[in-house]
Amino acid sequence: QVQLVESGGGLVQAGGSLRLSCAASGSDFSFDAMAWYRQAPGKQRELVARMSGNSTHYVDSVKGRFTISVDNAKNTVYLQMNSLKPEDTAVYYCNLVLLSLEAGDYRYIELWGQGTLVTVSS
Repeated sequence: QVQLVESGGGLVQAGGSLRLSCAASGSDFSFDAMAWYRQAPGKQRELVARMSGNSTHYVDSVKGRFTISVDNAKNTVYLQMNSLKPEDTAVYYCNLVLLSLEAGDYRYIELWGQGTLVTVSS
């Protein structure tokens, strides 16, 4: 069974940087698509960045500041966040679509990380 562990959140001043990590553990799986979402207090969860194959997508508010990447050898997805702003404050969640061996068959499964809090002070 594949499990996700997120890390890297914390408190940072405006203009600073953080790198979030989402590590997948288990066996017999491969990445199909990966994404980062965030949810600020009192707001709906929004897609921040998504990667599938060679295609990436970013919400306009983070373009040029955030970068999604994957290290397949480490089974880890990253979100590098630079030039952080107070409005980036939120709980960040990774979302992975994996091709996983389940009960003898390969199936696509979707997993969510537990969330990590990013707080940007002004």
